[in-house]
Amino acid sequence: MNRDETATIDGRRPRTWILPPAPYALALLLGWWVDRNLWRLPWQWGIAGNTLAALLIGFALVVFVWTLITFWQQRTTVNPYKGASALCTEGPFRFSRNPIYLADWLLLIAGCLLLRTWWPLLFSPLIWVAVRFGVIRNEERHLEARFGDAYRSYKAAVRRWL
Repeated sequence: MNRDETATIDGRRPRTWILPPAPYALALLLGWWVDRNLWRLPWQWGIAGNTLAALLIGFALVVFVWTLITFWQQRTTVNPYKGASALCTEGPFRFSRNPIYLADWLLLIAGCLLLRTWWPLLFSPLIWVAVRFGVIRNEERHLEARFGDAYRSYKAAVRRWL
């Protein structure tokens, strides 16, 4: 086992590879650029898309703020590069082990609706791989090393997404 693998599993902090919102933002920017410069896909949503986007943004913000409040109440960090000082299992964590990343997906969909393009959603498999293996895998290793059986029990009881 090399030094990075040891640091990943010793519980001090996760070895997050990428800033979690980056893949979503990159997909939105790249998707918008492809749609405007290379290949415009058909779009039928009109004003209904704006309304749905507003609802998705509102829901995502509620989930995000609820998650931040839960982190604050547990006196742990939201920073994906720092170690957790508590295992959050209350609030939105009762429904999803990754509520902020779930909110990021909702914001991606809302962004597609506002930009009037499907392209960012077509990049979803790449986003999923980047977040799953560049962020979540390392966070889960950190939490398991730090909280052991408590985290394993939580992981068995609550789905990663919903």
